[in-house]
Amino acid sequence: MRDGGASERPNIRQVASIAGVSHMTVSRVLNDYPGIREATRQRVLEAIEQLNYRPNSAARALATQRNRRIGVMLEGTTAFGPTSALRGIELAAGESEYSVTSVTISKERGTTPQWAADQLTSQGVDAICMIAPRSSSVAAMRKLDVGVPLLIIKSDPDPVVMTLGVDQAMGAGLAVDHLAELGHREILHFAGPLDWLDARMRERAFQARCRAWGLPQRPIVVGNWTAEFAYDYARRLNRRPEYTAIFAANDETALGLLHGFHERSVAVPEELSIVGFDDMPLAAHFLPPLTTVRQDFHALGKHAFDMLVAAAEGRERPATAPVPVELVVRSSTAAPRERTA
Repeated sequence: MRDGGASERPNIRQVASIAGVSHMTVSRVLNDYPGIREATRQRVLEAIEQLNYRPNSAARALATQRNRRIGVMLEGTTAFGPTSALRGIELAAGESEYSVTSVTISKERGTTPQWAADQLTSQGVDAICMIAPRSSSVAAMRKLDVGVPLLIIKSDPDPVVMTLGVDQAMGAGLAVDHLAELGHREILHFAGPLDWLDARMRERAFQARCRAWGLPQRPIVVGNWTAEFAYDYARRLNRRPEYTAIFAANDETALGLLHGFHERSVAVPEELSIVGFDDMPLAAHFLPPLTTVRQDFHALGKHAFDMLVAAAEGRERPATAPVPVELVVRSSTAAPRERTA
């Protein structure tokens, strides 16, 4: 009878002996190789359960030349979108017994894409994903040979690296369509920093959709994704806004606008409609509850993980269509009311 000590830990040859197969067949079952008869696979699985066998990760890495680890780079941000995309990858990895190691690129700390790639590859990752990149970081990554498959989370395709993203253009279009259908003619875009690829894609799509509706073109406001910046903008306006609606960079920005305009006694949605982007969990509890564009970060993470693992294992990669979005209509938008002179 085993006492549970380390020296008595069951090994792959014991599993093979009980199942009546070779240790290579056990290894193939563990790594989900095709072409194994179902009866054989079942005998191996029953032997594994009987022995309470758990594969040694180091030995499996040596045998398969894979570490079952995905590396993730994030730009220096704690915003809801990038952290949710990372969480989506972590959930997908956990379901497949992979681990995730993440590092952050920060201008303030002087860390670079090269540094991040070195940190991850030194830990034995099978593939790398970059989330929420600036345009400068993408340019830098194109020049690096990281030695493993690389995927960049961005909406538009890239001639050098794999890409996958949420359909940012679709989201901006849904926001403009909603406001225009309500009757708004003067819409302000309160954008994120335009060196971020998602912000640039939304800004371009916003302008294109406004042109399609024949809406007046007006200068945008470029922010930094934060509620504080948007709050200060609304508080410092020295007059009541001449626009009747705002398409905000994200939900945090929308929250700052709601707060600032409330202090200026500008009523939402009676005087000003606001649409956000992300649908963070608290968006339904803003005052008023926020109309916003919902991004499916779980689907994004799962699709990104599947692409990375397929590339690492040399299999055909899944299709790379952008992840769709949906508009969630709540109480922060309404038809514009007529303004008195």
